[in-house]
Amino acid sequence: MNSVLELVPLSMPWIGLDPFIFTVHHVDHYPAGNEAQGPQPGVAGRQIGADFSYRDGWSMYHGRQVPGFPQHPHRGFETVTVVRRGFIDHSDSLGATARFGQGDTQWLTAGAGIQHSEMFPLIDSEGANELELFQIWLNLPPRQKMVPPYFRMLWSEEIPTVLSADGQTSIDIIAGRFEDHRAPAPPPDSWAARDSSALGIWLIRLGAGATWNLPATHPGVNRMLHFFDGTDVAVDGHRIALNTGARLRPDLATPLTNHGSPAEFLLLQGQPIGAPVFQMGPFVMNSPEEISQAVLDYRQTQFGGWPWLSTEPVHDRGAGRFAIHADGRLEQREGVPVETA
Repeated sequence: MNSVLELVPLSMPWIGLDPFIFTVHHVDHYPAGNEAQGPQPGVAGRQIGADFSYRDGWSMYHGRQVPGFPQHPHRGFETVTVVRRGFIDHSDSLGATARFGQGDTQWLTAGAGIQHSEMFPLIDSEGANELELFQIWLNLPPRQKMVPPYFRMLWSEEIPTVLSADGQTSIDIIAGRFEDHRAPAPPPDSWAARDSSALGIWLIRLGAGATWNLPATHPGVNRMLHFFDGTDVAVDGHRIALNTGARLRPDLATPLTNHGSPAEFLLLQGQPIGAPVFQMGPFVMNSPEEISQAVLDYRQTQFGGWPWLSTEPVHDRGAGRFAIHADGRLEQREGVPVETA
């Protein structure tokens, strides 16, 4: 019996299977950064405020001086932001802030409501600034829709990487477990915090010529394998094109074969929440009435306001990887002095 249920071309955003909502994959080849950590060539000719052009290999998105996504609200779900190359400067309405990248993941429970900004500082003033990230929207069950907002850093040093016996395949366990290896704990109100959810977020790399069996998981789990980098792979015998998603049977192992250059996959899996999903922009709730209430609450409260001087704050060019939480707790990596904006 074949484990592939359906093959789906991936167009932005990648539509998710419950409990996931969607995933975006950004790859930008930014130039050297100017004094403001924006692009040195400038932004003339771009539709500033809504630039998704990929002109010259990059976009400004909603940023005006620095690429990224300035101050905006969320309610009712979680963002899991996996930064493979480059950096993100995070700031939010709780007063928390961070710079993370180079394999780090930020897991943000929006819950009852939060504003945040996600800016992409171009730190290198002399050479190119490469950026690659996934942002995964993960739903919250109805009882957790209105929990207090919370963010958690999963630093790259803490995320387990498992090698296959032949050394040709590696698996980064961002969420869930693989054999005896468990990812760092997600936020406490996440669907992923329940062992019964069988939730997994894995990055899988196959070397040229490698074969590997993705093991079966629990019945009832929704499982999607996204092929996003490589040239010639087969999923349980199906040769698939780049940027294809394979919806898989959870109760069967899935053989992966790489016939070409090194290949990479993103696996998203989990037991479905099974609740109605109503989305309007940055709000994901269970009914139209809850969406209307989210809009009204945001207009009235601004989800706590905005404590930063700019709608798109960035940190000093010399700041390292760090996070300052709403309670003042500092996490710092690589011993680089922290200078906040």
